[in-house]
Amino acid sequence: MIHGRVQGVFFRDTLRRIAERHGVSGWARNTREGTVEAILEGDGDAVEQTIAFARKGPEGAAVERVEVREEEPEGLTGFAIR
Repeated sequence: MIHGRVQGVFFRDTLRRIAERHGVSGWARNTREGTVEAILEGDGDAVEQTIAFARKGPEGAAVERVEVREEEPEGLTGFAIR
């Protein structure tokens, strides 16, 4: 869960491009609370690199904090914006 000014700044699309570049699957969506929720699956280092991007975000974003929680993989393929 990514908190801060993260909606309306192309956060999800940029996160998708970064994830795809690193071979990470998953999805990202805006929430009613103004956050971005993302599920990331893949190689541990690749996921960490994608999370590192999420901690700063694209130009125009102001990330306050990122909550990371590990879960069992779902076997996702590709990366979707929901």
